[in-house]
Amino acid sequence: MSTPRARNPSTEALLAIAVDAARQAGEILEKCAYAGFRVKHKNVINLVTDADYRAEQRIVDVIQKAFPSHRILAEERGLIHRSPSTYQWVIDPLDGTTNFAHGFPAFCVSIGVQHDGHGLIGVVFDPTRNELFTARRHKGAFLNDTPISVSPVDNLDHALLVTGFAYDIRETQNNNLDHFVRFALKAQGLRRTGTAALDLCYVASGRFDGFWEVTLNPWDMAAGIVILEEAGGRVTNFKGETHSIYGRELVASNGRIHQAMLKVLQQDRPLT
Repeated sequence: MSTPRARNPSTEALLAIAVDAARQAGEILEKCAYAGFRVKHKNVINLVTDADYRAEQRIVDVIQKAFPSHRILAEERGLIHRSPSTYQWVIDPLDGTTNFAHGFPAFCVSIGVQHDGHGLIGVVFDPTRNELFTARRHKGAFLNDTPISVSPVDNLDHALLVTGFAYDIRETQNNNLDHFVRFALKAQGLRRTGTAALDLCYVASGRFDGFWEVTLNPWDMAAGIVILEEAGGRVTNFKGETHSIYGRELVASNGRIHQAMLKVLQQDRPLT
């Protein structure tokens, strides 16, 4: 018979397991990066490696050993455990697979925990830099145990922004290119890293001032949103409404430039 502690674990216990799983998965990614891996294409530009699968399995094993009744939503395998638990783990074993496959050192492990549909825990681990971003709801955000907070930049002209492009960029009109052009004329600078989870963490730590993207998935955002909000940032959809990890559009910022970003994103006139 399960105990009340098992049914409602502390956030410390959840965080400890998430960190352990992320570090173990990160070790697998590093080993694969040096020893080699196989690549499979989902479509022309969307790929997956056996490192994705191995890291994901390790994360699932660690979670299920500690919390066998919890639900798990994973990028490669979908919803793994369809239990009635109010806890759901949302995991991306390798965010930045294209970077990883090309040897570009910008990728991470992302693990979020939701309770009753609300973000509770966020862990993002970058094994190439040994940077561990963590957060518990109402407990603040940290980088390697040091508190982090968003930047003080309050003017879009002085802001460094980051974005990404979906894998269906060649087929869809909702490809983010129009927004990219508009922000290029408004911001101090734009970057594209290829890993949404790290983008959110970099806004949380003040390295970027704002981030927007279209066609994201829950595992791209679940952990990073908790970290960003706990660092003092703001997250909405393009209309400025409450954001859901199941929504397809995201605007994340230090809060100070949020309205200015929304104004750019809400423009619908043709580009000239």
